[in-house]
Amino acid sequence: MKIAFIVGYFPLISETFIINQITGVIDRGHEVDIYAYQQSNSFKLHPNVKKYQLLNRTFYQPLAPRNYFWRLLKAIKLIIKNYDKKPLVLLRSLNFFKYGKRAASLKLLYSVIPLLKCESYDIIHCQFGTQGRDGMLWRDLGAIQGKLITCFRGYDISSFVDKYGEDIYDELFAKGDFFLANCKFFQKKAIRLGCDEHKIVVHGSGIDCSQFQFKVRVAPEINDTIYIVTTARLVGKKGLEYGIRAVAQVATYHPNIEYNIIGDGPLKTELQQLVAELNVADKIRILGWKNQPEIIEFLDKSHIFMAPSVTSADGNQDAPVNTLKEAMAMGLPVIGTLHGGIPELVEDGISGFLVPERDVDAIAQKLIYLIEHPEIWSQMGQAGRAYVETHYNINKLNDELVQLYQSLSSNNLQISEKSLMLKGM
Repeated sequence: MKIAFIVGYFPLISETFIINQITGVIDRGHEVDIYAYQQSNSFKLHPNVKKYQLLNRTFYQPLAPRNYFWRLLKAIKLIIKNYDKKPLVLLRSLNFFKYGKRAASLKLLYSVIPLLKCESYDIIHCQFGTQGRDGMLWRDLGAIQGKLITCFRGYDISSFVDKYGEDIYDELFAKGDFFLANCKFFQKKAIRLGCDEHKIVVHGSGIDCSQFQFKVRVAPEINDTIYIVTTARLVGKKGLEYGIRAVAQVATYHPNIEYNIIGDGPLKTELQQLVAELNVADKIRILGWKNQPEIIEFLDKSHIFMAPSVTSADGNQDAPVNTLKEAMAMGLPVIGTLHGGIPELVEDGISGFLVPERDVDAIAQKLIYLIEHPEIWSQMGQAGRAYVETHYNINKLNDELVQLYQSLSSNNLQISEKSLMLKGM
């Protein structure tokens, strides 16, 4: 099969789940092209980007100048250069009567340029709902052909809907061939918004468990440091403010702790200021982005993992986050919140603890309990590893994904309410 992946910035170290799907499809012998809005400016790359030479498979949209005059001048050059490829597509992309501001601004023209050389695909896989709307539009223009699959993952089915209205996906739900949600929480929301319940299934983001070696967690020697860790983008919905405040509370009772936050983002300065204000700079470190081997090294030496996610001010919500899965796969007891899809991953009292959003005291209490009861770390860690292996094994999920592709391509797909049912399996 020939598969087109529609992505945003690529490759992003924070979107390993996309790379895992792409490489899984390649490993199963299928042709893959990647269409991205822009190239990531991150110097940290997942090792598989180089191993699979993914950048050689990736086609980027040309940058549109901010100044309209220069944008128009560049657009004329692009039309002249590419007119012999798909002239009707170029002309349709300028139809502002039908496509409004997007055509008039020339952004639609710029967006179809990478598609002018492409042939038809068996599957067009849009990694987020926002990209599903673009894939639908490009297919309407005749710029790309294939069955359209859209996955809902987080902001696209939460804050994006809050911003643009609950009818934002009406046309996509009508024209899209199939939909995925990475948790039940977002599947139910998509159905509530108008998605046909027979056209959407839960397909979680998987991890390669073999890359995350399980380790039994034991208490350090008396007065040795207990390491707490979080891996996350430094944005509102990750709730890092509450994790920092909770650790600051705990440090008054247990000074032998260190909290490492791996990640970067727009809230970095604000969070660093909070650490300074709470006078815990010797306990809490914000380390910036690390690549996967570096993250694994931090997880290996840590004792407790925290994911204090919250619904952000703009309505953004999380699915069962991959960083939690990685920590659980390595045997770490975890603390998460009663938020989005996280309760579908963390079994409260079994693989870790769940607390209400923004409840600093509750986070602190669970941290203290784990610090004072290291005898439960091993049991929680084993439960977490088993759950991730059963439900989020990337090889199993990629097998399921390719089977879905094949069945959808051959118009031979059926689903039930509980699981994906593929004829011929």
